[in-house]
Amino acid sequence: MPKSDGECLRRRILPASFYARPAEAVAKSLLGQMLVKETAEGVCAGRIVETEAYLACGDAGCHAWRGMTARNSVMWEAPGTAYVYTVHTHCLVNAVTGAINLPEAVLIRALEPVLGIELMRRRRKRERLEDLTSGPGKLTQALGIDLGDNRGRLDEGPVFVAQGDGGEARAIATSTRIGLSQGRGEDLPLRYYYADSDCVSVKRKTIDGG
Repeated sequence: MPKSDGECLRRRILPASFYARPAEAVAKSLLGQMLVKETAEGVCAGRIVETEAYLACGDAGCHAWRGMTARNSVMWEAPGTAYVYTVHTHCLVNAVTGAINLPEAVLIRALEPVLGIELMRRRRKRERLEDLTSGPGKLTQALGIDLGDNRGRLDEGPVFVAQGDGGEARAIATSTRIGLSQGRGEDLPLRYYYADSDCVSVKRKTIDGG
């Protein structure tokens, strides 16, 4: 994808209505779409290949499980809002879904690099494509997403999601989520990824065979 296609991606931004659905549905629908960040250094974008849903009800792994805090209050805001937070100094980016006052979100876990790859390499200090965006902390570093993007609109930018470029259908695998401790929803099958991608963060036995 040539650099001029950065403008084309902006013309394909997904509307807020895309996110106004249950987190599980949005998590699956985000696969194949393009996560984009515009910075003064340039535009970087990657195809979303791995996501995790976090539910408003019955999900101890969701940040909203124990109630509203200063950090997670964005989850009660409008669908299509970016929820960015830090874990062990790494930023993670989520899309708020559902409806206002229904706190749920989708964590974007991995991308296939598409646009601005050389800039991603400089930021990550890595060369292999598989090392640039194959994890939730890696992809934010590669794209330049930080806490300043928290509460931004994913249907406006500078961080936004654009409609993917289509192509052949790819098999979607389902598994339990990654990195959750016992009793925190670690057994819920709410992680979705492209089974054929070399850029997913972890490949593990699937729940439904893909």
